[in-house]
Amino acid sequence: MTRMNYAGAVVDVLRICLREDPRFAVMGNEILGLGPERVQFEALQQEFADRIFFPPCSEAAFTALAAGAAMCGQRIFAHLGLGSFAYPAFSSIANEIAGAHYASGGTIKLPVVLHLCHGVLMGGASQHSESPQAMFWNIPGIEIALPSSARQAKGLIRTAFRSDNPTLVISHGMMFGAEDDVPEEDYAIPFGVAEILREGRDVTLVAMSRTVGTALTAAELLAAEGIEVEVIDPRTLVPFDRRSLFDSVARTGRLVVADETRLSCGVASEIAAMVAEEGFDLLKAPIIRVARPDAPVSASPQQEAAMVPTPQKIAAAVRRVMGHG
Repeated sequence: MTRMNYAGAVVDVLRICLREDPRFAVMGNEILGLGPERVQFEALQQEFADRIFFPPCSEAAFTALAAGAAMCGQRIFAHLGLGSFAYPAFSSIANEIAGAHYASGGTIKLPVVLHLCHGVLMGGASQHSESPQAMFWNIPGIEIALPSSARQAKGLIRTAFRSDNPTLVISHGMMFGAEDDVPEEDYAIPFGVAEILREGRDVTLVAMSRTVGTALTAAELLAAEGIEVEVIDPRTLVPFDRRSLFDSVARTGRLVVADETRLSCGVASEIAAMVAEEGFDLLKAPIIRVARPDAPVSASPQQEAAMVPTPQKIAAAVRRVMGHG
């Protein structure tokens, strides 16, 4: 194990893939964001200058280029920038990338990894603060991974690179400096396998991406009150680990889902709907969602802070479900 930040883990796995496969190429701008961690990309850029490309800021154009290259046998890592910038590329993703394998009867493979940064980003306002993963979850044909740590970033991206399926890897834009113990060797984390980060008997708390850390902080606060929370990180939306979710709810009888997508038609809402529809008899109390309100994100620091799940909001939701008996 070595101590590594999220940005370093991304660079590490990109280096592994570039060295092992001459067909592998990287395209995109500010792959590690605009913070101090961006300099960690420079050594990789120098080592593989012939296979790292910085296209013009036209996400629609270079996403289509990445799709075509992948269809022709290249293995592509395409960074779309922030979640908001994925919208111009939506047509290529939804109409071409997601359906090509199915529409071709399996003859066309798309080994493309689309990477973007989501989340509320300290003054980013509505144009730079989107978390569009629920929208992409609604499009069949794309695998979706959301690492919540440096260790997960390296392992999940490695799995994405080994797949012939198009994969969307979504990093939180505020996580590039977050450190974790990361194995030095090459490894992969399987898709569709959730991770139980904290065991508990009273409430199941599901969270993804940066909200996992928020959920763990809330669980610590509640432990001091005698409430034992089980924290589950699904790690991938497609495929989704339903078994781990239902097994946990069967143990606790209560469910809180915390996520930074919006409340309406968001990730928290879909997970809540799964359990309400298929596991209603397991519940001792109503499900509670802690999510972003259905409103644009303001550039005001005070209003921005009100948009995201916090340990206090999550803890309050857990106390509410506990109050139902």
